[in-house]
Amino acid sequence: MDNVFPGLSLIIVMGAAIALLMRLIGQPLIIGHILTGIIVGPTLLHLTKSPETLTLFSDLGIALLLFIIGLGLNPQIMREVSGTASAVGIIQIGVITFLGWLAGTSLGLSSTSALFLGACLAISSTIIILKVLGDKHEQARLYGKIAISVSLVQDLVAIILVVVTSAGNDKTLALGSALGLAFKGVILAFLLFWASNRLLPQYQKLISGSQEFLFLFAIAWGLGSATLFQKIGLSSEIGALLAGICLATQPYAQEVASRLRPLRDFFVIVFFIALGANLSLGQLGTMFPILIVSALIAIIAKPLVAMAVLGYLGYTKRTGFKASVALAQVSEFSIVLILLAQKRGFIDSNLVTAVTFVALCSIAVSAYLMLFSDRIYAFFERYLNVFERKHTHGEARAPGNYEMILFGYQKGGHEFINVFKQMSKSFVVIDYDPEVIEVLEGRKIAHIFGDATDVELLEEANVNKAKLIVSTVTDFEVNSFLLNFLDRKNSDSVVITQADNPKQAAALYDLGASYVILPHFIGGEKIGAFVKTSGLSKSNFKKFREAHIKQLKRQHHIEQKEEEHKKLGRAIVSSMAALAHTKS
Repeated sequence: MDNVFPGLSLIIVMGAAIALLMRLIGQPLIIGHILTGIIVGPTLLHLTKSPETLTLFSDLGIALLLFIIGLGLNPQIMREVSGTASAVGIIQIGVITFLGWLAGTSLGLSSTSALFLGACLAISSTIIILKVLGDKHEQARLYGKIAISVSLVQDLVAIILVVVTSAGNDKTLALGSALGLAFKGVILAFLLFWASNRLLPQYQKLISGSQEFLFLFAIAWGLGSATLFQKIGLSSEIGALLAGICLATQPYAQEVASRLRPLRDFFVIVFFIALGANLSLGQLGTMFPILIVSALIAIIAKPLVAMAVLGYLGYTKRTGFKASVALAQVSEFSIVLILLAQKRGFIDSNLVTAVTFVALCSIAVSAYLMLFSDRIYAFFERYLNVFERKHTHGEARAPGNYEMILFGYQKGGHEFINVFKQMSKSFVVIDYDPEVIEVLEGRKIAHIFGDATDVELLEEANVNKAKLIVSTVTDFEVNSFLLNFLDRKNSDSVVITQADNPKQAAALYDLGASYVILPHFIGGEKIGAFVKTSGLSKSNFKKFREAHIKQLKRQHHIEQKEEEHKKLGRAIVSSMAALAHTKS
């Protein structure tokens, strides 16, 4: 223990210094963490005298990260691009696994080792995708949703591979053992879901009543579930992810996620440092050809496959490019899988080193690709036409200036379309769901397929000349982006947006919205009727807008009073309990 503390402290200090250097030169911090690991590892300074401690911290980081990923899984977002994600994820895994196997066997690996190599190269890193997209605040963008959903589909495949590999021993895969292990996992997952849906709601007030207890309960739930899955022979990562998914339906899920993020960030940093520290450059010489080919498959072939599938499905080359480059890395699940394969005797340590090295290189490259994706796309745009279908999902931009533009069709958009038709005004619908576009095509409604946060699309649709812009999209970030854009380009237009709660509505009003639809105050049908009678003048919305803002302020005042009363009540109860305890 005496040797662990100073060594770990020195590693953290060095990690902070290198991270500061990365910030000063404008590079991704992930690169700094990996460099720190290489520097403190056996390759250079050899400061990791107790590597098992570093491994323990990194394991905790991955478990917490996957737990938080589970907490943030939004079934609605997943449904929006579930078909696309499944198609891209499965086809990409199949093609890249085959390419990896073909390359591995051609370069002298056994068929089994080559198969594991291909499977590891096929899986993308949810950690990297979420981290970089989060830093760029683009998780809600269409390409971001696609990339995240595809990575989760691949994680599900990785979980299946981990289960099958866990059941193997002495270089053989036992189908019976795999089925038995899968059965145990299903039973344990069912118990978690039952507890989260039946048991936890009964104790909701008890759990969420104290922030300190909520924090402790969340860690116990996540790490406890991870340990249970590890005990039955599965990986702790599977248990942590399922624990988060089970807890995601609880009202305090977001509170838990926000409180765990600082702790997660620290352990994830240690994870990347541990990856770099475990890399032994001395073993890379014999694997050099495999390293080069594997890196090319992960960084170039994998995005090309994804772009081809997305283009075939009708997405623009811009969306396809940005979603595909986000997938251009090897996953942390791949390292878990390859280490497990080594323990079961399927591969040797050289291949573990090779996959780890390719993972680190691909993570570094993909971080740059994602951060500078707009610039890279602008450079390659002219060469990407082959990945975009000319006549699909109404992709061609309809020319002309529209007086009214509607973003989103499914959530009340058809009501506004009826109003637009009655007003005999020119209008267009902008949506990024291919199935919605097909519906609009069938109904002969003018439409544009694309993302509301795509600046090029907004300019091409002549949003700066529209008199009325309506967004039925409920995503707050998307509506904020749209209002900021219109404030610069078309401040005279009437802008109607939608919000999920009064707090979001107030923020959208501050950003300049003419009116914000709240389901509990007034729906799209009534505001549509108001648009029809009041015309497209922004001044006509003034009284309507002011009345709604006053209503929101009154509601906020009432909520504040209720919260104060609750706090007072809790204080009184605590005082009475303390007094009773003193008397006893």
